[in-house]
Amino acid sequence: MPRPARVRADAEGDAVDQALTDLASAAGTAVASAAGTDAWNGLRERVARLFGRAPGTETGAVVARLDRTVAALEEAGPAETDRIRIRLGASWQARFEDLLENLDEAGRVEIAGQLRELVTEARRTLRGPSAGDGGLAVGGNVDIRADHGSAAAAVMGDVTLGNPPQPGPDQS
Repeated sequence: MPRPARVRADAEGDAVDQALTDLASAAGTAVASAAGTDAWNGLRERVARLFGRAPGTETGAVVARLDRTVAALEEAGPAETDRIRIRLGASWQARFEDLLENLDEAGRVEIAGQLRELVTEARRTLRGPSAGDGGLAVGGNVDIRADHGSAAAAVMGDVTLGNPPQPGPDQS
């Protein structure tokens, strides 16, 4: 029988256990944050595959639970969404902790690595586009137009419109 991640006799056990708890928390938050977004389908499939690798876990049941996560958020009113998302994140954290606890050490290391990748990808996807200093990042459509001698741009430096001034007598 695999030894649970939380029950460790070695001196570094507390640090390892906390790292796994933190990872499970981040994964739970990722699931709750991605539910109902454009990032959801990819994350949903990855989570189902992760759970499907654990002994005694039926992938169909995990997919059904993931679908109930989205349904709970869709049914929530605007004032409830944040509270429901927090509750769902905690619920998924517990599931990820159980998943990690029920694996042997080699399986735990492998699944923990995949969870880290999942969390990193979810954060990147949910954060949306980003740009450095002086740049512009857009997550949707942008329509920029200029007409009648004007200038238009998303990011524009020094621009002068019109004719330059005529040189005066001391400038000729």
